[in-house]
Amino acid sequence: MITRQRPEVDFRKEIVRLKGELNAVILAHFYQESEIQDLADYIGDSLELARRAAETKADVIVFAGVHFMAETAKILNPEKQVLLPDLQAGCSLAEGCPASTFMAMRAQHPDHVSITYINCSAEVKAASDIICTSSSAEKIIRQIPPEKPIFFAPDKNLGQYLIRKTGRDMLLWEGSCVVHETFSQQKILALQHEFPDAELIAHPECEEPILERASFIGSTSALLKHVQSSPATSFIVATEPGIIHQMKKASPSKKYIPAPPEANCACNECPYMKLNTLEKLYLCMKNRAPEITMEASLRERALLPIRRMLEMS
Repeated sequence: MITRQRPEVDFRKEIVRLKGELNAVILAHFYQESEIQDLADYIGDSLELARRAAETKADVIVFAGVHFMAETAKILNPEKQVLLPDLQAGCSLAEGCPASTFMAMRAQHPDHVSITYINCSAEVKAASDIICTSSSAEKIIRQIPPEKPIFFAPDKNLGQYLIRKTGRDMLLWEGSCVVHETFSQQKILALQHEFPDAELIAHPECEEPILERASFIGSTSALLKHVQSSPATSFIVATEPGIIHQMKKASPSKKYIPAPPEANCACNECPYMKLNTLEKLYLCMKNRAPEITMEASLRERALLPIRRMLEMS
């Protein structure tokens, strides 16, 4: 019996070829594998990628990220084809905030302005007043009149951080990020003892004990900018370690130590982001699938709070 070996595919070369053939743009989040980041046209956090999606002239948007990000791109570009390498690339925050429960909560508090973190489904976006990202949330909250109560969803840790920053007493949804809640305070203390000159920098989705010890707190893009401007030469990075690839490229002479999780595992890596691989990126472009589709009525309702975010941030 003769077995035929599948021919080897140069995924990088084929992705570049398909990008030109499709007139496609590849948008990648900082938490993607480094080899995907290196092939992307634009790399950024949720706000930057939403802006890039809104501005692109490409015919096809290939989103190397998670489902809610690709949905946002489709909401902003209904006439363009939006591809996601793996439809199972979800988000614990989005999954923990079902639209039906969210709308019931809104109905119980009709006087509240609903400011919703972008890590949510299109249905939840459509039921919100304003969408925000971790880099735009504080600025947006400060524009809400002080007498107007705010309902913030779905990340309670980010919400608590924003309450401390702005002084606003917000009603919070009880959700959290599976990655940012895994960091071990005890192990970080051990790292700080081992590397006393290292700055602890953290994403505001982390729990309060981590944030209390951090020298700098900010969105993924803010963390990247900080390591370039800080006089420190080493950093303990309390966010998904995919960002370290860009930190090393921006400031290669500095040392970056990923914050460890509680368990002896790779739990500080986002399991959803890491579902995307170079092969899946190639296959989704080759087959023009999986594709993000959406009913026009849902898209139009979800577009309004996203537009408010882009205007207010």
